[in-house]
Amino acid sequence: MGPLGKHSEFADGYWSFPKLEGEIAPRMKFKGKEVLTWSLNNYLGLANHPEIRKADADAAAKWGAAYPMGARMMSGQTNLHEQLEDELAAFVGKEKSYLLNYGYQGIMSVIDAILDRKDVVVYDSECHACIIDALRMHLGKRYVFPHNDIESCEKQLERATKLAAETGGGILVITEGVFGMTGDQGKLKEICELKKKFDFRLLVDDAHGFGTLGETGAGAGQEQGVQDQIDLYFSTFAKSMASIGAFIAGDADVILYLRYNMRSQIFAKSLPMLLVEGALKRLELIRTQPQLKDNLWKIVHALRKGLHENGFSTGKSNSPVTPVVLNGTVGEAAALSMDLRENYGIFCSVVIYPVVPKGMIILRLIPTAVHTLEDVEETVTAFAAVKDKLTSGIYKNSELALSFGE
Repeated sequence: MGPLGKHSEFADGYWSFPKLEGEIAPRMKFKGKEVLTWSLNNYLGLANHPEIRKADADAAAKWGAAYPMGARMMSGQTNLHEQLEDELAAFVGKEKSYLLNYGYQGIMSVIDAILDRKDVVVYDSECHACIIDALRMHLGKRYVFPHNDIESCEKQLERATKLAAETGGGILVITEGVFGMTGDQGKLKEICELKKKFDFRLLVDDAHGFGTLGETGAGAGQEQGVQDQIDLYFSTFAKSMASIGAFIAGDADVILYLRYNMRSQIFAKSLPMLLVEGALKRLELIRTQPQLKDNLWKIVHALRKGLHENGFSTGKSNSPVTPVVLNGTVGEAAALSMDLRENYGIFCSVVIYPVVPKGMIILRLIPTAVHTLEDVEETVTAFAAVKDKLTSGIYKNSELALSFGE
């Protein structure tokens, strides 16, 4: 029964989200024990970087948490908001950008504002929940193609082109720079090639690619050599920037339109100054300290090498996101993750059905620039041990697995 129906025992806290405690770092506390954590999207290690901590503290002391008051178009505009937008646009190679208070809410509002009922959307089946939620609001037609299936994408564009000719609308293709669960990049280059045959605009959610991919860290479009062909480039500050907020970048006329039509920004308070100053400092470090990205990839390569040498599959990932693919039931996944945390001190995200097909378990690892090669070795050793237990059926017979009704 739904939340408005019969009271559930789980509502009294029987189940609770995991709580990591202590300074943000590869090693934190979980239930009083130190764990080596691979589940923080702190790719470049900026969350607890001393220069970032100082910049955040100085901004808080200078401005407090309230300034500026009001929405941007009323009383919440400042020179620093404009400066950050200009620097972000220049960094990702676009004419203009616009700050958003949150990533999830922000891209939903972008999609809502950019489309009307005449327009047709073509999108990847594994797009993030924020994109799916936005498309639920779209009053026009939408066509989905299987993940990274360019042949299907082309077929959907053929259908979209016919329909758009009837409605008088446009076509928007939506995909991601990096798919956060599987770690594989969206096929941006191949999609951009389709522009030679079809008339559409491309929106890319590059939350996991910004700061981690491309020569300068400008993302998956730069990595694939098609940044200039992305019409709307979106990223959040919650990953490489280790903060709160987001931005959308593109042609000046489109961004101007969004400034005056995005309901989530028109009717919401401006991004607080301490977050704006903090983002400026974070962007500065991304631009001027390439060793941050280099350190990240050193850990990524070492982790992948160790996992592959021990017979693990990391799927098709070509980004820092490292999914370790195993076979097992939901109960076995619960027992395995508990064992990893309690007996091996490894904390990582476990992905199970219905996010992935029945019988599949994904242990999702997020390497960062502040992990060490010793962390990698410890993790690979622990993974090899739990893999042996999984294969031998130990987790299948555990009380925890049985409690999940397998």
